[in-house]
Amino acid sequence: MSGYPCIKDIYKTFLQVSSLRYSGLALSEVSPSPLSHDTVSRWLKSRCFRPKDLWRLVEPSIDKKSPCVLIADDTLIAKTRSKKIEMVHYQYSGNEHDVIASIGLVNLLWHDLTKVESIPINYLIYDKDSDGKTKNTHFSEMLTLVKKRGIMPEAVVMDAWYSSLDNLKLIRSHGWIWVTTLRKNRIVNHNKQLNKLDISEEGTSIHLRGYGWVTVFKFTAKNGRIDYIVTSFARAYKILEMASEQ
Repeated sequence: MSGYPCIKDIYKTFLQVSSLRYSGLALSEVSPSPLSHDTVSRWLKSRCFRPKDLWRLVEPSIDKKSPCVLIADDTLIAKTRSKKIEMVHYQYSGNEHDVIASIGLVNLLWHDLTKVESIPINYLIYDKDSDGKTKNTHFSEMLTLVKKRGIMPEAVVMDAWYSSLDNLKLIRSHGWIWVTTLRKNRIVNHNKQLNKLDISEEGTSIHLRGYGWVTVFKFTAKNGRIDYIVTSFARAYKILEMASEQ
């Protein structure tokens, strides 16, 4: 047993400097004072931090009049060595390029286009066993809440996972522009695959089945990877440049 309690400053510093391991065991190994991993676990269990608490902390830093974009993405906390733990589901990991046991978080960032800074404003835990909600359901709920809080983004930026027609139409219903990636086999222009089209450097207008006309840009990386960036606003070049860096 450790005679030293885990406190917020120690845990916060650990998260800021760690780049690979975030477990209680890892913290106990590098703690400046003797600290057992069980002490860390008990301290975390005694805390209850909810998305509304995050908003309460960051709201004073959000300038609702400043031009901004919203960036949606999900994070997987790998639990590949856990035989049985709450909230763990098998999900596809882009880092591992495989389906792994993990806890999923849907995150929403507010990105100030003037100051070029990003602040997390919401997150939701993907746990279909407890609430029956998909990641796309969480995504749509977060966007609706953002509008209620008075944030009016220049655009919503997300990856292909959130590019369903329902999500695109929801963003349009809020009066916002969206920027996303589409998979190469997405059907456009009356039963044609996206990767079969000739796309100009300035972007090409295409008809997205079930939605309407949008503009697609083709980006080819040095390693040969091709991304198709699609937006509901034809002249969103600055937003597209920022989105391609995410």
